[in-house]
Amino acid sequence: MADEPQSNDQARFEIQKVYLKDASLECPNSPELFRNMEWTPEANLQLNTGNAHLDESHFEVHLTVTLTVKSGEKTAYLVELQQAGVFTIQNIPNDKLGPMLGIACPNILFPFAREAAADLIQKAGFPQHLLPPVNFEALYAQHVRQQQGTANSDGTRH
Repeated sequence: MADEPQSNDQARFEIQKVYLKDASLECPNSPELFRNMEWTPEANLQLNTGNAHLDESHFEVHLTVTLTVKSGEKTAYLVELQQAGVFTIQNIPNDKLGPMLGIACPNILFPFAREAAADLIQKAGFPQHLLPPVNFEALYAQHVRQQQGTANSDGTRH
């Protein structure tokens, strides 16, 4: 079967590359934490997304993950990483581009970030910690509401 020619105005979304752009792990209370404390982990997860328009049809999207885990009053570890990807996005209407960059791309990147974080944590000698599922659609909707609240012409927020 012959390949059909693609129309120049056909919508296109492709993953070009997924990569770990930055990663760090701090264990400020090791080895004392391993020896003298009962393990009672409390996690604080912060997520942030961003993107850069590389050229006519390519975007870099990055997902920043900051995970701080404490046991009692002491910080057990702090993982900070930036998972990134380059995506081809063409002929997508402007009203759909934001959700592509803020929902679809982070959904692709998140499993890679989860794996990188889990790997770092285990290599540091701590029990496995898997990042919980994230609803990027809800986070994007919250971001849009916040942006609309700051865009009022009279300077008020709603």
